[in-house]
Amino acid sequence: MPKKTPKEQGAMYYLENARGILRGIPIEDDIYSEKKPVREAFGTAYLAILEAINEALFKKGVVTRRELPKSFDGYVAALKKHLSVNNGKLVREFDRLYDSLHIAGYYRGLIVGADTVKEEMKAAEAFIKKLTGK
Repeated sequence: MPKKTPKEQGAMYYLENARGILRGIPIEDDIYSEKKPVREAFGTAYLAILEAINEALFKKGVVTRRELPKSFDGYVAALKKHLSVNNGKLVREFDRLYDSLHIAGYYRGLIVGADTVKEEMKAAEAFIKKLTGK
């Protein structure tokens, strides 16, 4: 079986890249010893979340590439309108992942505990699977 291209792998490709970054960082006393690559992994995991939303929107046929959301608020609006009608749970999950992955993990570099990082990666994977069915 031929290897899938990054485009065919989609959101999980990004998440696996994030996990690969983490595998290369030493852990001392349950803390990643280098903050910069941890931040990079969180940024990549957040991109995986956005890619999963994009995939779900494409699959439903509700947007073109040019119509994809371009901001956090745009993604929230797209989730509400097309993917979680009458169910705010998906939007709340996205909001929480935005806060933890993008803001605390990537932008501010506040999360470096190994267990916490791993839990956030699991939460990202669960969200992606919920949207893509993969």
